[in-house]
Amino acid sequence: MNNFHTPVLLKEISEYLKVEKGKKYIDATIGGGGHSFEILRRGGTVLGIDVDKEAIEYVKNNFKFQILNFKLKLVRGNFRDIDEIARLNNFEHVKRGFDRVAGVIFDLGVSSHQIDSPTRGFSFQNEGPLDMRMDQELGVRALDLIKILTKGELYEIFTKFGEESRAWEISDAIVRARGVKPIETAGDLALVIEKAVGMKKGSASAFAKASADKKVFQALRIVVNDELNSIMEALPKALELLERNGRLCVISFHSLEDGIVKRKFIEFEKKNMGRIITKKPIVPTDDEIEKNKRARSAKLRIFEKYEKT
Repeated sequence: MNNFHTPVLLKEISEYLKVEKGKKYIDATIGGGGHSFEILRRGGTVLGIDVDKEAIEYVKNNFKFQILNFKLKLVRGNFRDIDEIARLNNFEHVKRGFDRVAGVIFDLGVSSHQIDSPTRGFSFQNEGPLDMRMDQELGVRALDLIKILTKGELYEIFTKFGEESRAWEISDAIVRARGVKPIETAGDLALVIEKAVGMKKGSASAFAKASADKKVFQALRIVVNDELNSIMEALPKALELLERNGRLCVISFHSLEDGIVKRKFIEFEKKNMGRIITKKPIVPTDDEIEKNKRARSAKLRIFEKYEKT
């Protein structure tokens, strides 16, 4: 039912979240609603959050029955505010809302819809404006960063958030290119990167060029949406919302995200706030990757809150 976004590690999330009928859950990145649909199917009640208005509209149109039957509550917002969103949103006929839940899910990936939509500018494979805002009401686009940042600032972004070894060459090429004509589309930027790393289309090094594209676009997206800070702020808040033995499930797609999740879970465990369920992250099966290529870099980490007496 989900052509907006194919949920990653759905079977594993369903198993480890241990959904119980009548329990409440928060899907902090509802996207196309794939993970939420499984929770609802098993009898859970869901607060679905997403910063992307297109995602909220999609779920609203495809989950009308669940919404009307007080099984699904939708809120547009940034998951870094998950505590406030949970506190302020409940069902009118229920005295208690989502301030205590049995589980919280974060799927930190960009949705298939966002990647495939040319107007969103998330993919170097699409010709469209360099936007990259998950929240389309944000003021700064990737286009603005490319337009105004210095060579040094671009280098820092591509190195820190893209882990790109050729960051200096790419930053230099961007500054030179924009001096000739504006870099306004994803295609414009991809072409500059291609020239910067000295590769031609169809060459044996095309994979290396695609890697540079991916890393630069990732870095810009992270900065535009302040993604890493949002994750660091949200995880402690999500843990606080969990009831005893509640579980926090986080799917990440690159090393920077996964590193934050790993360190936060270690910190929580050291503070005696619970236990890490996944000593090593759970990754997709070969079968899932074959069906959904975008799942290949996914890593799932799970933390369980201690029972407090």
